[in-house]
Amino acid sequence: MKSSIIDSIKSLPPLSKTIADVNAVYANEESGIADLTKAIESDPMIVANLLKAANSPLYSFGKEIISVAQAVSLFGMSMTRSIVLGNSVRKLLNVDMQPYGITSEKFAEISSLQASLMQKWYKKIDAKKANKLYLAAFLQETGKILISSDIIQEDETTSFSSEIEMSNNIAMVEKAYVEVSTADVTAAVFDHWGFSQEFIDMIKYADSPDTAPKDVREFSTALNIVKAIVPINKPFSEVSINIGLRKAKDAGYNYELLEDAIDDMLDIYKDN
Repeated sequence: MKSSIIDSIKSLPPLSKTIADVNAVYANEESGIADLTKAIESDPMIVANLLKAANSPLYSFGKEIISVAQAVSLFGMSMTRSIVLGNSVRKLLNVDMQPYGITSEKFAEISSLQASLMQKWYKKIDAKKANKLYLAAFLQETGKILISSDIIQEDETTSFSSEIEMSNNIAMVEKAYVEVSTADVTAAVFDHWGFSQEFIDMIKYADSPDTAPKDVREFSTALNIVKAIVPINKPFSEVSINIGLRKAKDAGYNYELLEDAIDDMLDIYKDN
């Protein structure tokens, strides 16, 4: 990993007190929706982002969500934590995604699309695993923010973005420019912030799941598949979908379940 990216990770500020409170509530088995609501309500920006997500067509709640308590109740504690954490991380890292040819808003949308596809797919396989994978899918592209910053500092935006635009293997392009892929950088970021080793490893090996430790290989494989279907440059394109379905079939999944989840997501994605 380039020393400039290592230095950027080391200099990251700690996550906010609100996020620490949210994580503490989530980790406490005796805590409930009321406790999580109270932790979130202290931060107006987090409240705004959560309500924005709750009223997004991605989740199709069918009514306007106007309170934190409503949102937490509908999302559940795991998904609420994921959405709150994801939005806070992007805010903290000051997103500029120009080298990837997208806006910060589009980057946030793609993260949400990856997480939503994961949830729709994996809840049909194992609901408990789906909760773990939702958070990882929501955050697995975080490293792109630091890679983007490094590309801008090195004045390589034009050449990098032109290669990203056409590539079906974004990780390979990233390695050519900064020695590592998003998966490596994201894992290092969440290691810096003290996340669990399981969470770090499932993301770290998402570009090469065959090399993942046995206990996280399934998670890394699922992340790899979702990232292939909703890449930052060609989300839900015919090519991307076919690559992802082939990966799922090769990994031994019932890929028809994934096809159904993709169809559900396409109905939402094409309407926006």
